[in-house]
Amino acid sequence: RGYSSRCSIIANRSVFELPIFLSLKMRFTNTVLLVLPILGLSDGFVYKGLPTIASREYGKPTFTALDVATEINGAPTTGTSSKTTVASVPKVAQRWRKSTKQLITLGPASSNLEMIEKLFLAGADVFRLNFSHGSQEQKKELLDIIRSVEKKYAHPIGVLGDLQGPKLRVGEFSSKDGEILEKGQTFRFDLDEALGDNTRVQLPHPEIIQASEVGHTLMVDDGKVKLTVTGKGDKYLDCNVDVRGKISNRKGVNTPDSILSISPLTAKDRSDLEYMLGIGVDWVALSFVQKPEDIEEIHELIDAKVPAGDFKPCVMAKIEKPSCFEDDNLERIVGLCDGIMVARGDLGVECPPEDVPILQKTIIDECRKQGKPVVVATQMLESMIESPTPTRAEASDVATAIYDGADAIMLSAESAAGSYPEESVAMQQRIINRVESDAHYRNYLDSNTPLINDENPTDAIISAARHVAKTTHAKAVVCFSLRGSTVLSASKMRPPVPILALCPFKETARQLVLSWGVYPDLPTPGSYGYDDDEDDDLDYDKTTAGQATDDFDLVLRNACKAALRKGLVTDPDDLLVLTAGLPFGTPGAANVVRVVPAAGPSCWDGICRID
Repeated sequence: RGYSSRCSIIANRSVFELPIFLSLKMRFTNTVLLVLPILGLSDGFVYKGLPTIASREYGKPTFTALDVATEINGAPTTGTSSKTTVASVPKVAQRWRKSTKQLITLGPASSNLEMIEKLFLAGADVFRLNFSHGSQEQKKELLDIIRSVEKKYAHPIGVLGDLQGPKLRVGEFSSKDGEILEKGQTFRFDLDEALGDNTRVQLPHPEIIQASEVGHTLMVDDGKVKLTVTGKGDKYLDCNVDVRGKISNRKGVNTPDSILSISPLTAKDRSDLEYMLGIGVDWVALSFVQKPEDIEEIHELIDAKVPAGDFKPCVMAKIEKPSCFEDDNLERIVGLCDGIMVARGDLGVECPPEDVPILQKTIIDECRKQGKPVVVATQMLESMIESPTPTRAEASDVATAIYDGADAIMLSAESAAGSYPEESVAMQQRIINRVESDAHYRNYLDSNTPLINDENPTDAIISAARHVAKTTHAKAVVCFSLRGSTVLSASKMRPPVPILALCPFKETARQLVLSWGVYPDLPTPGSYGYDDDEDDDLDYDKTTAGQATDDFDLVLRNACKAALRKGLVTDPDDLLVLTAGLPFGTPGAANVVRVVPAAGPSCWDGICRID
């Protein structure tokens, strides 16, 4: 109904009752075309080239899925697997059931293999490399460790490189301890390089002086000192101190009322970006985004560095400036980038504190509408830097971000420099699991489901798959995707079951791991899932049935095996709802929905065919 098609086709193998029931109950608004094979009367056989059904009585199978697999492929493999899979870690089984993802910052407290592996098992889906600290070479060492963990568990792990961005700071004072500014006094910022005192200090950023107007606000040291501009010249700003406080060497300056004529990319950022492209990060986070043109600038740099046709990292815009909410800036910024970070640190300095929760919801809603992943960041479990448990207010803050519908939540100093990095990641996961098990959470998600685009058949197919999964109590929605667009559409719809993403490129799988509910499979290069000659890599209690008869059949079998590897299915009769685009290799196409049992595409309701 969401997509205005001309005809609905119902294909059924043997009886008229199901198609007639569907057409009467669903009240199709278009023509219904019923497709039936020619049926033979012999018991257990279907003629006209259709498969023989291995059953003497419908509903009472002669062969189980395992029997059929043994008949076709020989004796099933035995022994233990040579690979460690995500489904083989029972003590953290719930870690593979959550829909909201975790973005974890690495630092001095989490820089070795042992700790990074612990953080992954505790819930980390994407690791953040903060290029504001440390050398480029250190970041490469961390990335190599992450890739080794990824290989060990055969599960894609995303890596986000975070650019520092411009740092606007005051100059230095003659007193090493700085100066105390009293409320009501006058204070000047100028371009003079002389050491500052109680009346003035250098502000080595002429762009701030040019952009500031009388009545604009300046914030120093994360808002600890607040001043209002009362006068200006070509090389200075005179200000009135509104909030008393201490100002000292190299403290940061925020300009909430001004849009500065500077690039979000400094010389250091450009060097770091080139290094990121060389080592192969999956996401690049851009700081100091003021306007949509800033996103266009970084895209142009990446396009110039990466050859046409090669994989490019996704771009994440950090929303931390009030100018992002002027006119249609937010809508345009979300449309231009691949993901958004709600950077509540700087946003909380430049905006009134009471506005931040509302802005957070506004950003999340816009990202959900456009199908772009959104991360809520900053001070989520701040007290866990020094304490093994969070405050109740922090737990509520994390829960609120999840209820709002965020794709991911982030840890910064808690995991990078705190005393309890593993505990903080595990606590985030516990809060995620608790919220997602609450009936209110599903009600909130369903009430905010984006409208289907009537002109987009992919959205209509994904919406249909979501409803089929809910109706049939399927264990997962499986999406086949080249570059991830179909998977992102599925994530936008927030289905009630996990989304298993199968794609032929590991780069796509790593980028998708940040999205809500998505569990990508790590593929063999150039294939959807795994080839037949890799069947022995894992030991299956229940193996998929049937030989591949064509490309689509092979892909379906790989999907069933991938669901088993992820622990998403445990019984041969568990159902999977699959979406794909035919012919394969058509980016963004989704035109097929199919329900397949975990036993494989050759089985249904306990009955398996032998081709």
